[in-house]
Amino acid sequence: MHLGETAVPPFGFMEFCDRMPQDCRPASGTRRPVRLTAARWQQLNQVNDNVNETVTPLTDQELYQRREYWTYPSVAGDCEDFVLLKRKRLLELGWPANALLISVAYDRDGAAHAVLVVTTSQGDYVLDNQIGTILPWRHTPYVWSTRQSTQDPLRWVSLRRPLSEATATSASP
Repeated sequence: MHLGETAVPPFGFMEFCDRMPQDCRPASGTRRPVRLTAARWQQLNQVNDNVNETVTPLTDQELYQRREYWTYPSVAGDCEDFVLLKRKRLLELGWPANALLISVAYDRDGAAHAVLVVTTSQGDYVLDNQIGTILPWRHTPYVWSTRQSTQDPLRWVSLRRPLSEATATSASP
């Protein structure tokens, strides 16, 4: 992923951090990608599959009569709630917080969509409630917008397509 300028965090995320400050603290320790082993890959898949199978997708409007409300889901939630729970479970398994980055992209319908991007020695992988399979970020159908920085979860950065990809895409018929 190619990082751009500093970006404004999603409002719902900032409200979540006001309610749950312990879950929004900067990570300590090294800031390098996690070494992706077979055991780590299995953990990613187990967490992704479990959350996707046990949480029912419902909008914040349906659940809370609000447009936006980020929280840990008990039985139902929308995309950012799936992301928060996946991140929490991976943290409980010992994954470093600076490798678990909440990210926002636009889906095929142009709607904003939150996913969890995991930075590893093999590249950045996307854990998503709309696509069951964990994919490298480049293989998703999304247009990337913003994500958390690796230094501080309260600091977000814009994401941009590399110039070579942008040129190739705009030049294609």
